This record gives sequence, C-alpha cells and structure tokens, in this order.
Amino acid sequence: MHFKSFALASAVLAASFGAKAQVEIQWWHSMTAVNNEWVNDLAKEFNASQSQYRIVPTYKGTYDESMTAAIAAFRAGNAPHILQVFEVGTATMMASKGAVIPVGKVMKDAGYKFDPAAYIPAVAGYYTAPNGEMLSFPFNSSTTIFYFNKDAFKAAGLPTDKAPATWPEVVAAAAKLKASGHKCPFTTAWQNWTQLESFSAWHNVEFATKRNGLGGLDTRLAVDSPLHLRHIENLANMSKQGLFVYKGRSNTPEATFVAGECAMINTSSGFYGNVAKNAKFAYGLAPLPYYPDVPGAPQNTVIGGASLWVMSGKKAEEYKGVATFFNFISQPEVQSASHKRTGYLPVTLASFKLTEDSGFYKEKPGTDVAVNQMIRKVTDKSRGIRLGNYLQIRAIEDEELEQVWAGKKTAKEALQSIVKRGNEQLERFQKANSR
Repeated sequence: MHFKSFALASAVLAASFGAKAQVEIQWWHSMTAVNNEWVNDLAKEFNASQSQYRIVPTYKGTYDESMTAAIAAFRAGNAPHILQVFEVGTATMMASKGAVIPVGKVMKDAGYKFDPAAYIPAVAGYYTAPNGEMLSFPFNSSTTIFYFNKDAFKAAGLPTDKAPATWPEVVAAAAKLKASGHKCPFTTAWQNWTQLESFSAWHNVEFATKRNGLGGLDTRLAVDSPLHLRHIENLANMSKQGLFVYKGRSNTPEATFVAGECAMINTSSGFYGNVAKNAKFAYGLAPLPYYPDVPGAPQNTVIGGASLWVMSGKKAEEYKGVATFFNFISQPEVQSASHKRTGYLPVTLASFKLTEDSGFYKEKPGTDVAVNQMIRKVTDKSRGIRLGNYLQIRAIEDEELEQVWAGKKTAKEALQSIVKRGNEQLERFQKANSR
C-alpha cells in the first residue's frame, strides 16, 4: 500500500512537472472552413515535432473582430501571444506603441537566424519598418487573381485553355456567357481590394500619395484619377447590362463561383483551397485582367492575406516558444505544403523553388499565377498600401461602390466621395499618431 501511494505520488509529481515543462502559446486567428483545418493541422504538426511548447490556435471571428478583441484583451492584460492580422491592419498595429514586439527582435532574441532577404521581396517589404526590421511574420500572404469556370466557357463557345487577359476581353466573354443563358457572367469578391487597390498596383498608378502611405502619415487618396474613373465606369456599364453582378462585400461572392452560379470572379489566391475541394466543374486560374493601352501594365499585384504579430507583456520563455514556432513554419517543406494546400503564397523564395521543382505547377496549371504576379519588380506605386484607419476607408469604398452598382451615383461622384471621406479618416489617423 505504502509503495503504491509512493508510486502514485511520483506519477502525480511527474505529471505536474511534465505539464509545467510545456509552455503554452495562445494563437488567435480568423481562418474558417478549409483554412481553419489547415491552421489546426499546422499547430498539431508543430506540437508533435517537439515537447517543450504547445501552440493553441483559437478562431476569434473575422479579421476585424479578432483585431478588436485582441486590442481589448491587451488592455485587460490577457492578450494572446500571437495575433493574426490582415494586411489592412498593418498601419494600425505599427501605431499601437507598446502593444507589439517586432518579429525580427523576437527571432533574434531567441537565437534564430532571421533573414528578410529569404522572403519574396513584395511580402517582406510590406511588413518591414523603415529601419529594415521585420515587424510581423508573413503567414497567409495572398494576392488577387482571376478564376473562371471552364465548363461555362465551353457551353458559351469560349476557349477554355486561356482566360480573358484584358478588360475588353472580359466584357466580350461576359456578353457571350450571358447570351448562352448565364445569369451571372462576372462578379468580384473584396471589391475594394480587387477593383481599387490591386487594380492600381497592377496598372502602376497611385492609389494614395506618399508611396501609398508607406512614405508617411500625411498620405491622401488618389483614386479619382482618369484611369480609376474609366474602370469604375466600365464596371457600372457591365452592371447595367447584366454582365457584372454584384454579390456582396468581402469574400461573400466566392460562394457563387463554387456553386457554378457566377462564371468569372476576381478574388484572393487563398480561395484556391475552397475551389479545389468544392467546385464540381473544371476551372482555371489566371492573372488579373488589365487595360492594354496603359503604359507599364501589368506591373505587380499587392499583398493581401495576413501576418502574425507578437503581442507584448509575455515571459521570455514564451517568446522563445513563439520564435520556435515561427522557425518551424518558415521551413521550405512546411511552406510549400501550405502553399499547395491553400493557394496562399509560399512566402520564402526557397519554398517557391521547392514547389516548382516538385512539378506541382505543371500538374496544377495556374497555381503559380499568384507568385508570378508578386515576384515581379515593384515600383513606388506598386510596393503595397499602408494606410491608417484602413478598415473605415474600406467600408467607405464599399458603400460608395454599392451606390454605383445600384445606379444611384455616377462613378465620378462615388470616387470623389471616397477620396473626400477617406481623406478625413487619414487626417484623423495622422493627428492621433503624430508626435
């Protein structure tokens, strides 16, 4: 009996030491459906690869919901260790003095070699401070691409081996699809990201002054240019003719493509995992359309998706765990497997090469489109967009564009209103964050 009690006490003691030895790292994210499964699998793989740390992923709602929740949690002293923040929240996170620790510092303090040059330049550049220090860890980086339903194209007498490359070709294809009985020839998800932000970089025109905000807080919107006006007018005409059907904000319209309702869509490369798993038709992935008479087009597309920010106020051993996890998911093999599974970019050059060498791009044509759009040379007009109060600006863009599609405002009125209302947000952010 005495021996049994001793053995039991030893076991309890060993278990408590074991539990104490494992450092728990809280990771808040916004991934749903197939991408939520991917995040959970990444955590499982990491947890199985070592015994010192345990990553606990928790879904915290949409990107803006999780960001709001994390800021509230930080003020209450119980923020997660890692927070996934979408790219439009970057300026806000950079301005959150004291709330975050640059990922470059976290990696260096933990003794890991962390070289921003290993990352795809357009990805690394976006998340890097003016002093060259990387602020957040590029995680699910995406860009905007074009998807088309090959079965619908075939039924409409359109070629299925190539997508429309230019906007005039998109209009012509949409007209043929409509004539063949298609109720929704073209739609777009994330209309602000695809039709204004990416559109600007792809055509090498300014979205906002001061290098799209990367050059200073006194940036102002520039989306009332003749090219932006031409494009929104073009989409408004397509909408009137039933060639473009507006299906809602953010990624809501994606479901209409998977269901076969809409035949063409502009959206994130990160939509690929959903299409690959759920589409019951032959589909294609292609670069964004452009206007062929615009000098320098196509240029490159801007980054989307999200990065991982490290919240402050934690213990040194916990930061060591965060760094160990980031080091794990930086491995070319892990990056490449994630890219193949989700359609998000392989954020390091080594993982892109590994994927290419594996024959994946030949086997799944179009899966390299996003990377090829991003690894082109960037210019000051196409490096990325970093604006304060960006959530509010995107909501303004949505509201104003919806007025155009509903026929209540002209393209010119809407774009001028976006600039006026958006600039008020930028001025507010500038005042709040200027020393």
